[in-house]
Amino acid sequence: MDLLSGDPELEASLTLAMAQVESALHEAIKSDYPFVTETSAHLVDAGGKRFRPLLTLLAAQFGDPARTEVIDAAVVVELTHLATLYHDDVMDEAKMRRGADSANARWDNSIAILTGDFLFARASDILADLGPQAVRIQARTFERLCIGQIRETVGPIEDADPVQHHLQVLADKTGSLIATAGQFGAMLSGADDLTIEVLTSFGECIGVAFQLADDLVDITSESEQSGKTPGTDLREGVPTLAVLIALTSADPADRRLQELLSRPLPDAVEHAEALALLREHSALEEARVEARRWADDARKSLVELPAGAPREALEQLCDYVVSRTG
Repeated sequence: MDLLSGDPELEASLTLAMAQVESALHEAIKSDYPFVTETSAHLVDAGGKRFRPLLTLLAAQFGDPARTEVIDAAVVVELTHLATLYHDDVMDEAKMRRGADSANARWDNSIAILTGDFLFARASDILADLGPQAVRIQARTFERLCIGQIRETVGPIEDADPVQHHLQVLADKTGSLIATAGQFGAMLSGADDLTIEVLTSFGECIGVAFQLADDLVDITSESEQSGKTPGTDLREGVPTLAVLIALTSADPADRRLQELLSRPLPDAVEHAEALALLREHSALEEARVEARRWADDARKSLVELPAGAPREALEQLCDYVVSRTG
């Protein structure tokens, strides 16, 4: 993620810190039982954007980034994120994750679920050394992660706006942990209360924008740049913002698209048809506008922070998220 080319010193510092996080991640997943180490390493080794630990390290620049607790916190948020991916793949019956077989496909659902639980346990073990406040923040974040997943599984209540319901799901399932990444980085580096509040709010907004952008990449990409086959959400009948907006259209010309979007699309021909229609629909631009709105809100929150390379890097993060929407 080329975000920091404008400040070589900050880039070098973050590159070194990210290498420490990577090493600590691999150390954290080691078990006396080699098979558990193997299953836990499955997604760690697959890579990923490491968006959450990067935000933790960036947030720590507003305090003392050299504190060892900062690296530990970055590891905690990434372990938590990885654990949720194991569980998500089981719920979604996903076959691929980050360009490789998902853990449930390679082994089975039970192994995937228990591996996710193992990673949650390792995250909790590290958290115990970060103090009761960090443990409480993590517990409340985990609560939101669970509620978000339940909201998504159950769907909107009668007469509820499906778009607003979806945005609340994203805030809980994605925004909450990214908010915690920012909060941990600021808090554990010794930043002041206002800075902690700003970076927590920034994390929530940029987290929702990030997920909205990811969902758009799934629709618009021609390659597997999103880490999964383009149109995966459509194939599996997973509602995204563009789909929900298209489903609300009153235009008779959208009836065929709406009929396709109302169900999973395992058939390759129907899937290709739906993907082509959605790519040409105004709902795609409306979803882009919403992603940009969340990124803009994240950027606006940064005015409370002191000017300098760390704040500029966070602003570049907003640019990066928006650029991914196409």
